[in-house]
Amino acid sequence: MTKEIKVGNVKIGGGAPISVQSMCNTPTEDVEATVAQILRLEAAGCDIIRVAVPDMAAAKAVAAIKKRIHIPLVADIHFDYRLALASLEGGVDKVRINPGNIGGVERVRAVARACEERGVPIRVGVNSGSVERELLAKYGGPTAEALVESALGHVRLLEDVGFSDICISVKSSTVTRTVEAYRLLSQKCDYPLHLGVTEAGTEYLGAINSAVGIGTLLNEGIGDTVRVSLTADPEREVQAGIAILKAAGKRSGGVKFVSCPTCGRTKIDLVALAHEVEQRLRGCDKNITVAVMGCAVNGPGEAREADFGVAGGDGEGLLFKKGEIVKKLPYGQLAEGLMALIEEQT
Repeated sequence: MTKEIKVGNVKIGGGAPISVQSMCNTPTEDVEATVAQILRLEAAGCDIIRVAVPDMAAAKAVAAIKKRIHIPLVADIHFDYRLALASLEGGVDKVRINPGNIGGVERVRAVARACEERGVPIRVGVNSGSVERELLAKYGGPTAEALVESALGHVRLLEDVGFSDICISVKSSTVTRTVEAYRLLSQKCDYPLHLGVTEAGTEYLGAINSAVGIGTLLNEGIGDTVRVSLTADPEREVQAGIAILKAAGKRSGGVKFVSCPTCGRTKIDLVALAHEVEQRLRGCDKNITVAVMGCAVNGPGEAREADFGVAGGDGEGLLFKKGEIVKKLPYGQLAEGLMALIEEQT
């Protein structure tokens, strides 16, 4: 089991529930836009949010942002230790910085001391593009071994100044390399691990790559917090992260949504209906299973374990509860009728 750290009021590692993270894509210095996005992410289920801090204007905005949100705030910093110090003064709950590229032991000590005084952990984050040249030469490229050696080298710089409140990530855009790196890292340390596939892709491909990489590791008992990196709205990252945790059996509760593939028996627009019901169920925290099925074959019988569902007919459909038919409705009323049934019976 990994050691436990605390990011604000969220525990990571030590057997704590696996948290879902995301990162804002708004300019951090635009406080209004950034706060608005974070509040949407909170509503979507995000547990921890990160903002880019590329300059002092962004660092100075941290305090104003922090006052208006409810989940822990992470400052993402590269190279300039002064930005870390300014962000810490603004009240961030975690700093993402690699101590090997901020300019020497005294600067590492300064950041570590400021973090320790405030009880703020540091995430050491290495990816394929940040591996040092000498390690690339040693291993012949950004291999899993190179990623892990790079990360542990940064960690040692913190340990050398007496700091151990650390989380680590070793991400690659290659799914198999990501899995190999985290497997290796998990054998070499007990720090909590932040899982993710970097530059995973657009919403569709990125979710698949992330599900394979993150899901594989979670099913092996590796990983303490996750961020799904998508070229998409950050809310989609959160939704994908939660879905991956549920699929891996690492998070329970809330709606489980199931729907069947279409086939020649389907005589309604099942795809549109499934999307509409899924959209309506977002944000629902009821602990239920809801099924949208295309026909009687895959309806109340096959989906009898669902708490509520709909089975399509010829331009119409049946609403059912626990395998028992409740009523028949025309196609255009099925989504509304299903949601009404759920509200009435829960």
